[in-house]
Amino acid sequence: MKQIEYNLLEERWVRVRGQDYTVQEVSLPDALLHAHEYRDLAGELPTQDAAMLRLLLAVLHTVFSRVDENGTPAPFEETDDALTRWEELYKLGHFPEAPIRAYLEQWRDRFWLFHPERPFWQVPEAKIGTEYTASKLNGELSESSNKLRLFSSYAGEGKEGLTYAQAARWLLSVNGYDDTSAKPKGKGLPSVGAGWLGKLGYIQAQGSNLFETLMLNLTLLQDGVKLWGENHPCWELDEPRSAERTEIALPDNPAQLLTLQSRRLLLDREGEIVTGFSLLGGDFFPRENAFAEQMTVWRDPDAQKSKKTGQVTFVPSRHDPAKQFWREFPAVFCEEGESVRRPGVVRWVEMLQNDPDCPLERKRLIRFAISGMKYGDKDFFVNDSFSDSLTFQAALLGELGRRWTVPIRDEIGRCERAAQYVGRLAWELSLAAGDKNDTSAESARTQFYFTIDQPFRLWLQSIDPETDKLDEKADEWQEKARKLAAELGRQMVERAGNAAFVGHRVEVKTGGKKDEKKTVLYTAPKAYNSFLYNLRKLYPKKEGGTAEWWLRSTGVYRSTGRSSTTSVKWTRQPPVSSRATA
Repeated sequence: MKQIEYNLLEERWVRVRGQDYTVQEVSLPDALLHAHEYRDLAGELPTQDAAMLRLLLAVLHTVFSRVDENGTPAPFEETDDALTRWEELYKLGHFPEAPIRAYLEQWRDRFWLFHPERPFWQVPEAKIGTEYTASKLNGELSESSNKLRLFSSYAGEGKEGLTYAQAARWLLSVNGYDDTSAKPKGKGLPSVGAGWLGKLGYIQAQGSNLFETLMLNLTLLQDGVKLWGENHPCWELDEPRSAERTEIALPDNPAQLLTLQSRRLLLDREGEIVTGFSLLGGDFFPRENAFAEQMTVWRDPDAQKSKKTGQVTFVPSRHDPAKQFWREFPAVFCEEGESVRRPGVVRWVEMLQNDPDCPLERKRLIRFAISGMKYGDKDFFVNDSFSDSLTFQAALLGELGRRWTVPIRDEIGRCERAAQYVGRLAWELSLAAGDKNDTSAESARTQFYFTIDQPFRLWLQSIDPETDKLDEKADEWQEKARKLAAELGRQMVERAGNAAFVGHRVEVKTGGKKDEKKTVLYTAPKAYNSFLYNLRKLYPKKEGGTAEWWLRSTGVYRSTGRSSTTSVKWTRQPPVSSRATA
């Protein structure tokens, strides 16, 4: 077994998806130079692809902050220089070969996966760290010590070891997303938390091929407004940092941040198989106001205090895996305020859209993808992996789209309220049926979001900021949302059965000083009528309409007069056909 082996500039280890959707492994230079021929990265998990994308971006940032598309030395002196550089690269439609190969060849000796002194993304000093088997390195495996992990898709030899190509990919992923289970070897060392990528609400722009994806995330200006410091990726360090749990200054250049060594790692191997690795905590910095990071959502964790003091502190905001990405639209894509800060990559694309010389077409569809890990208590282990995306016209992020952000935000807000009404209906139906099921409301809200998920995505994608009218598009969605919510409510009432139709009396607190209670009759008709009333207020029909139309069109119950006990008598009624309603 050779001490120096497997150079990542020569070997095939980067997984990409071709135009015909087949997956293949290519070398790192080929992934860049043929990026326009590939649809996307195709690693084992979206989180692995995120780590790989950042490695490729680090190379591009370093190369093209120093030379132009012809390889001529041309460092940025003004912001316009960076914009011009980006535009020239984008117009090429591919990355120029000469400057990339020249740079990588210069640093060829730093890309050996196995090396006695400078193994790629590793340090020999990590051999004293916590030892793990290959199943911990492989994010697809289900086992890590005594903790179940993600997926049990490997067995036998596949559980015990990885190929060099697999290990190289997972090496990047573990560095970025590792949990906090490893114990420090030194005493009195600070906690570094999860890997840096695991702390983020990770977001990236997505193009129609890998070249476009790389270009859209190649933020040559920080937040689209100012020059970066000189780029220094980890492989250019004279000596790699090897000390355990080292606090460093916030990087002032993207290459350093994109190649941040959150962990000290060292692979173990037997023959041609990687059998495990050793791990220590690595570099870290405070996450507060770490705005050099361009690929995360932000939040103010103490907004109320910030309003009083006038000093806002932002931290990366992890995505909620149970929440569809479009529900985050206001925080991610809308205009910034005192307590709102959009991701740097979003601001970068916005800046490109507002540049009259930029070749990025306004009407082209652009996709923003998110991914991440769901951790257990105190990030001690990984529970799950998730990803999502959202597609809309690029023009929505420019001047043309600015007037659309408020209406879109408002419609999402209405969806949130509609979900609450659906949840309230489910709760009242459970009481009416004599079942005090506290989980019914949450389950119903989840079902509502599932019902409107695809329709809302398609509606958002259909918006053309240049030609569409705000009111007409809003009415279009409200009509759709109203019908979907009403139909879901009708189905819920039908499933509630006869017991809910008759109803049950339930003691409820009045809110008085002495915990006074009163008896309330809950019935399916009353619950549904209240639901429809709230829905009508939320989504009013522009052409008018009555409660009778709502009740008849839903086809569940209608009033037949009053009684002394229930105020209104209700009977089942079949739905009115669409022809009859019209």
